[in-house]
Amino acid sequence: MPELAKSFADAAMGEFRRQLKYKSEWNRKHLTVIDRWYPSSRLCHGCGAVNAELTLSDRHWVCTCGMVHDRDESAAINIRDEGLRILAVGRPDK
Repeated sequence: MPELAKSFADAAMGEFRRQLKYKSEWNRKHLTVIDRWYPSSRLCHGCGAVNAELTLSDRHWVCTCGMVHDRDESAAINIRDEGLRILAVGRPDK
């Protein structure tokens, strides 16, 4: 990605996050931010194994435990679970 386009993309995501924070506070809701390097797509939500060989073109993958994953669904489940874990513990580190 060219540097200028990257700068615009970074600014847009920063503004999006700022708006989410503002709207969450306004509506008395929690906004939990997970680490940007959290392996949400690569993590098996069944056994917790991480698939290090997963590429962006892989839309489905099978874990060593036998669980079949859709990359996007798995990421959504893992992001939800990590957000709930952070809310319960009160800090992002494990």
